Amino acid sequence: MKWRMGRRSSNVSDQRGAGGGLGGLGGLGGLGGLGGGGSGFRGPRLGLKGIVILVIIFVVMSFMGLDPLAILGGLTGGSSRSGEMLAPSSQGVTETGDRAEDEMAEFTSVILASTEDTWRDIFTEAGQSYREPTLVMFSDSVQSACGYAQSAMGPFYCPPDSKVYIDLSFYQDLARRFQAPGDFAQAYVIAHEVGHHVQNLIGVEEDVRRQRAGLSEAEANALSVRVELQADCFAGIWANRLVAENAEVQLEEGDIQEGLNAASAIGDDRLQQQSSGRVVPDSFTHGSSAQRMRWFKKGFDSGNPDLCDTFSANDL
Repeated sequence: MKWRMGRRSSNVSDQRGAGGGLGGLGGLGGLGGLGGGGSGFRGPRLGLKGIVILVIIFVVMSFMGLDPLAILGGLTGGSSRSGEMLAPSSQGVTETGDRAEDEMAEFTSVILASTEDTWRDIFTEAGQSYREPTLVMFSDSVQSACGYAQSAMGPFYCPPDSKVYIDLSFYQDLARRFQAPGDFAQAYVIAHEVGHHVQNLIGVEEDVRRQRAGLSEAEANALSVRVELQADCFAGIWANRLVAENAEVQLEEGDIQEGLNAASAIGDDRLQQQSSGRVVPDSFTHGSSAQRMRWFKKGFDSGNPDLCDTFSANDL
């Protein structure tokens, strides 16, 4: 992809290195994820010596009339009030000194901006206004309105706070673990999660959440597959607009194949075969490799969001 001349988004919250707090694991209901996952949690751990030092500091601070919980909030990257998150210090990408990761962060910001341009135009064409999501870049773990999440869960979208969350280490997992390298494969990840944001804006997320009540597990899984495939189709719509509108971010030869390869790599059937050696279609939540490729390509070939209606499709 040609992306370096592209606009950077102002809707990026760079929380890399900030940590996500030490609160309990909250439920992540209602969010849209890509499927698959990244590396395990590598959060901070305090040994016995560290705990003793903290106790001493707490006692001294209390004696001096200071709030000892203030230091806990600083160590965990959260607030001293339960369930509250610290606001990011600034919007945009912050340089960390790691050139490779900082470049991935800049790339992510540019791709997010390109999705903003695409969906703003599409919503305007429909006589509506597009409300842009915020993308949160984090390390290891993060607190969201959907709960406390670890990198191993992979990128996800949280409807209650309208934010996309991603640990950039997932890009390495995508290339190495899932055998789906390439910058467009990474861009597809972002475009898919933004697709979930679009679903939230047009009421799909709310409708699906209401329909899930009373469904069996297999039926709920089948509904989830249709949600994910529509997000794949929306990612294809974004890619189509890059070509059709001669955008600042431009596709190069082989890019679409990278996207199809990524869609295939994280199909439920492929992941299940790799992890357990058996495939259980009733447990699919994101769709098979063939389905994910088909709906991404349908969006890319048509450029028409109306054709992304996976919920009315008889054959996925």
